[in-house]
Amino acid sequence: MPHDQLLIDAPRLHAELSDPRLRVIDATAFLIREVPDGPYTVESGRSRYAQAHIPGAVFADIPGELSDPDSPFRFTLPRPEHFARAMGALGVGPATRVVAYAQESPMWASRLWWLLRYFGFDEVRVLDGGIESWRRAGYEVSDATAVIEPASFEARPRPELLARKEDVLRVVGGEPACLVNALTPRAFRGEGPGAYSRPGRIPGSLSAPAQALFDAETWCFRPADELARALAPVLGTEPGLPVIAYCGGGISATVDIFVLSMLGRDDIVLYDGSLTEWSADPDLPLEVG
Repeated sequence: MPHDQLLIDAPRLHAELSDPRLRVIDATAFLIREVPDGPYTVESGRSRYAQAHIPGAVFADIPGELSDPDSPFRFTLPRPEHFARAMGALGVGPATRVVAYAQESPMWASRLWWLLRYFGFDEVRVLDGGIESWRRAGYEVSDATAVIEPASFEARPRPELLARKEDVLRVVGGEPACLVNALTPRAFRGEGPGAYSRPGRIPGSLSAPAQALFDAETWCFRPADELARALAPVLGTEPGLPVIAYCGGGISATVDIFVLSMLGRDDIVLYDGSLTEWSADPDLPLEVG
């Protein structure tokens, strides 16, 4: 999909809503924290979806049905057959197009975008501003359960889009690559209570906070020139140098990856285990300060 078509606004989505090939998916979840950057509990967005969603939208359970149930870590990439069943039940198949949105932070929509892309499905866009932009445009929401015909989803993994702990270890050991940390500056420096086993960042990482890429009041992405400036250190890496993005659990880093894709960089790799996995191993190094 062309880079300028990865993002869709509310009026365009409203105009396309009657297209039978379209699947609109609410990917909402919530991280409930008592203090900023601190420990969190995960709350499904299903109840919020049931109260109000874009008409015809279905709900994707990222922390549940779209994560590996056997992993010791939250949000782990599911097995291909697991993902295929879940997406097929949502009516996503070879003839469909997807628009992903969230009720608040766009990181859940970008996570679904990344999951679909990883499993070989490219016809997916993200609704800029999520359901709040839909409401601001004056469009109605619904509490009716959508009735969707199941489809056959073929999962075709793209392993080149995924980094594992061993890949990151090689980078820390000296293999040339650019590591990009999408957490807040405070979490990047390892300040405060922290949400993971140990505070800090993977050695040699650049800071590129996902929260700086969108407006926290409207949930809309910032203008392209602002995005390019915010990600200039990544965009300026030498051609061919691998770029690996990570965060805490592989969610907010997909915001960086999505924006970089809009800016023309389709080669960014996600370390899915991120700090949840890395910090849990006491033998792996972390930097603070």
